[in-house]
Amino acid sequence: MPHAPPPPVSSAQTTLADVAADSADGPALRRDKRWLRVLAAAFRHEPVLLTVPGCDGRPIAHLPLCLTRSRLFGRFAVALPYVNTAGATGGPTAFGPLIDAAVALAAEYDAKWLELRHEAPVDHPALTHRLSHKVHMRLRLPGDEEALMASFKSKRRSQLRKCLETDVTFRWGGEEVLNDFHAVFAENMRDLGTPVFGRELFAAILTEFDGDAEVCVGFDGPKPVAGALLIHDQPGTDGAIRTAVPSASTLRAYNPAGVNMAMYWQLLDRAVGRGAGEFDFGRSTVDSPTYRFKKQWGAEPHPACWQFHVRKGEPGGLSPEAGGFRLAVEAWKKLPLPIANRLGPKIVRGIP
Repeated sequence: MPHAPPPPVSSAQTTLADVAADSADGPALRRDKRWLRVLAAAFRHEPVLLTVPGCDGRPIAHLPLCLTRSRLFGRFAVALPYVNTAGATGGPTAFGPLIDAAVALAAEYDAKWLELRHEAPVDHPALTHRLSHKVHMRLRLPGDEEALMASFKSKRRSQLRKCLETDVTFRWGGEEVLNDFHAVFAENMRDLGTPVFGRELFAAILTEFDGDAEVCVGFDGPKPVAGALLIHDQPGTDGAIRTAVPSASTLRAYNPAGVNMAMYWQLLDRAVGRGAGEFDFGRSTVDSPTYRFKKQWGAEPHPACWQFHVRKGEPGGLSPEAGGFRLAVEAWKKLPLPIANRLGPKIVRGIP
């Protein structure tokens, strides 16, 4: 008996109009279209949306990609830059044709590799490399602020209450506090030795995720000293709303006073107030300082499986944690902040 032909794959690859919002799309596809528009606007990446149509013409599976290029690092096909989880979504039986099309596109584009940021591995012969040393740190949330505080051990509650006595005040907003947030974020990234994302990335997120994204900034008098971006529309476990914090920073001088702890309480409390059932702290390397910080809130590790079809080079080699970048990281820490802020966005946009 002959095998059924593979489902057709369509590609929306030419204009941003192809990834315009569509109220008939499912939540995952709507969210991925938002990210494609964000990344095209902020980084000038070329958006690609591979889809497998069902009988009614609506996608039953999809794969969002950004085609990235830079003189420093070359070309990549990534699902998706900046986003911790992105890749083939929908009916698993359609994943094979989607990835076949993505592999062909990577070859046509002469990309070094195709990178898919899955959580569970997808079985495909072209995906021969994996990175799984990081995990997603997530916390199931109770229904109100009192239950949230009560969920922490007594020692942690005492520590947190002391941190909340700080003179730093927190303000929520959008575009009106974006410069304050970015000032803190940029200084902290420089201190870590990492090129900073430009302000335009966060402005694009606030625009595309209007009503679902907001910024929290902590002020010591008029001075911004802590800041975080929250996005409230992520799909959580068992269908619960998930609040994610893709970017957050505190000035190092304020960490001994517990300002970072005070800010994360604000973030968790905000998520509870928005009805989220889960909070995503982002990815961390197991047993790293950031992993332990998130673990103390009760966050649990969830798998991250980034899969690659490699044509040239070695996945992971462009990470700041890679050995070849140690000298560059130390040199970046010494840059004057205005220079780091001017150069950083031009560099980081080309890193997959």
